[in-house]
Amino acid sequence: MASVFKKDPAFENIPSIKAKTLRINLNPDIYGTFAEIGAGQETARWFFRSGGASGTIAKAMSAYDKSFSDAVYGVESAGRYVTQSRLKKMLSHEMHLMEERISRDENPDKLFFTYANTVATIDFSKRYKGHGWVGIRFQLDPTQKEFDEIILHVRFKQNEARLQQETLGIVGVNLIYGAFYKYHKPRKLLKYLYDHIDRDTLEIDMVNFSGPNFKNVDNRLMSLQLIRNDMTDAVMFGPDGNNLLPAAVLYKKNILALRGSFRPVTKVNMEMFEKSYEIFIRDPAVDEDNSIVIFEITLSNLKASGEIDESDFMARAKLLCSLGHSVMISKFQEYYKLVEYFNNYTKAKIGLTMGVNNLVDIFDEKYYRHLSGGILEAFGKLFFKELIVYLYPMKNPDTGQIMTSNNVKVHPRMKELYKFFKYNGKVMDIIDYDPEIMDIFSRDVLKKIQNGEGGWEEMLPEGIAETIKKEHLFMRTTPELKEKA
Repeated sequence: MASVFKKDPAFENIPSIKAKTLRINLNPDIYGTFAEIGAGQETARWFFRSGGASGTIAKAMSAYDKSFSDAVYGVESAGRYVTQSRLKKMLSHEMHLMEERISRDENPDKLFFTYANTVATIDFSKRYKGHGWVGIRFQLDPTQKEFDEIILHVRFKQNEARLQQETLGIVGVNLIYGAFYKYHKPRKLLKYLYDHIDRDTLEIDMVNFSGPNFKNVDNRLMSLQLIRNDMTDAVMFGPDGNNLLPAAVLYKKNILALRGSFRPVTKVNMEMFEKSYEIFIRDPAVDEDNSIVIFEITLSNLKASGEIDESDFMARAKLLCSLGHSVMISKFQEYYKLVEYFNNYTKAKIGLTMGVNNLVDIFDEKYYRHLSGGILEAFGKLFFKELIVYLYPMKNPDTGQIMTSNNVKVHPRMKELYKFFKYNGKVMDIIDYDPEIMDIFSRDVLKKIQNGEGGWEEMLPEGIAETIKKEHLFMRTTPELKEKA
């Protein structure tokens, strides 16, 4: 077990895993079930070992065999068992049995919970490291009709199944303990999931809180915490504000990604998306029904003013979600890292929509000096066979000249390399653009908003100005987002 425990002195004041389980076991009101698939009963084992489990554990089971699992929780139409839908079925089924079999008249003070996980540990080939879904459905008030729920997705980084199982057991204990004793501090609860676990052994790339005690928790903000706490490299959330698992959303999809500050989202941003999307789906290799558009913001972009302003982040997120788009926050400052990330989940067509200034930056050698293969190594990852850059033109502020892929100025040493990718169809101009909006820049709109000037409203997509005014977004006087921590 020592291989997954922290040795850092800073962890000396953190309750041990045994202490956490014992505190729960000795609480006469906490009572529930454990259902674990795919990696043994690692979490339940901790509670059995600590003593006093008879008052806590109603049932512990491992429906490991697929046929038996189907008989208990229903057949999975896609034939996949390590999924969020499977986890939710497990939580729902087990909690229903709790309510059905345990008399409330005889147990008026019991706080019911169901902990579940469905996990695939590393395979024999070592090619797939393993991942899983972990969740708890619980109540903090016995009269509460609606349950609280925390669901997260984990990726293992260890190379032995035994070590992954041990890590999973510790995460499970931390989650259950956090649910009952740290629910009022959801941000800290996330950090506590790594108690006694090395960060480089486990990645948490999605979490969602729901229920009456989390009604004020915005899952987009929780998604941001995963990035800030170095729990993962990229997170996604949908138009409804709930966090999405990037792997599930991107799997085998055609992807069109648009990077920007979106501070705020402007008519130019939307035209870049709309015009590039029209070209993208006309590609014979692209199935529109199997395609996704992602508005991506880098963490460095969020730190434009030095530190991340959470109210500023939420303002951008709200506006993009109101337009019906999925948003990704990533650590990938260089485009080739973003494409490399996408390549982990799909071999289909990938499109990057960008302005001329972004393309010029891509061909700047200074961004690749840390690579042993320099810019050629980066471009080998960036301009692979299924990627195309959709280039939005830019007006030269001094001459008024429209800059496109045909007259863009890259560093003299990069000219031949640029020509190679240009002539091989890796860069495609957006030609059906509106010249009347080319002078719109997010930074100018933001300045007008913060200075209380007028005339910025018509620079934004329909409905966005109204939302900004109604919710006082991007205003200098906007108080920082407050959240229980």
